Amino acid sequence: MAAANAELLARTAPLYERVKRVIPPFEWATFAEDVDTILALKRQRNAVVLAHNYQTPEIFHGVADIVGDSLLLAREATKVDADIIVLAGVHFMAETAKLLNPAKTVLIPNLAAGCSLADSITAEDVRLMRARYPDAPVVTYVNTSAAVKAESDICCTSGNALKVVESLGAERVIMLPDEYLAQNIAAQTKTKIIAWKGHCEVHELFTAADVRQIREDHPGITILAHPECPPEVVAEADFAGSTAAMSDFVETKRPAHVVLLTECSMSDNVSAQHPDIEFVRPCNLCPHMKRITLKNIRHALETNRHEVTIDPAVAGRARQAVERMLAV
Repeated sequence: MAAANAELLARTAPLYERVKRVIPPFEWATFAEDVDTILALKRQRNAVVLAHNYQTPEIFHGVADIVGDSLLLAREATKVDADIIVLAGVHFMAETAKLLNPAKTVLIPNLAAGCSLADSITAEDVRLMRARYPDAPVVTYVNTSAAVKAESDICCTSGNALKVVESLGAERVIMLPDEYLAQNIAAQTKTKIIAWKGHCEVHELFTAADVRQIREDHPGITILAHPECPPEVVAEADFAGSTAAMSDFVETKRPAHVVLLTECSMSDNVSAQHPDIEFVRPCNLCPHMKRITLKNIRHALETNRHEVTIDPAVAGRARQAVERMLAV
């Protein structure tokens, strides 16, 4: 048994090198068997794992083939040469991968990995908004169900929302469902934004007072905020952008001390890549993202659990909204 464990740790040692700053050796020892098995299952089944930036480091750096924000995952999903896609993220992300790969098997390791923002709006809500503002095109954040996307003109992410809104050339647009993202985009454009009152349960917790306290406690710190944060938080930050934009900021600007006002694992994953930068971590956990684990990724690959399916009548219209976004 000791020899087998030593061989296992030796095989996974190159992966551990990536995360040793954020995962202690004794904890990695509990992950190594699942990591090793997942890597083998991917080869056997011609499968890939797509992981969002909010996944924990053992997933993000240990078993994922493609990592990034929702826009990058949506784009890369169209290029995947595999029979099976395992989406290490929340349900709407798995649906988006299925929309773009209708012939592939798409698995989500835990059906309970939902999203408070996606749950804040229904297809019927979108139809009611259209009836109230018939001249306004509907821009829908990818953090929504396929049924909601199907009622939309075009999708967006936090990384391309401004570009998508302005590509429409409309005097006003309906932007759903994140109220704070809509307000933050409204501050950057002459287009009138009609918002919905949905919020991300992670990002809505940050306050302007939090930002001021961080600056007081850590003089000289650089503060990056996600645009799902309230506008007053974004106004107090040094930079606001998608998770990909925040990661790029750290990579290119290389601040000595930085805080990312977003989901906690984002800091762990970026920190693992930049050992020379000090990360302060007053972050918030997403309970839905944390429902994805190595064990249920492994189980998904072993048993084809849980396969994502979408009503064809919904899928065609939802796919069109996503593809319009990708074309912008």
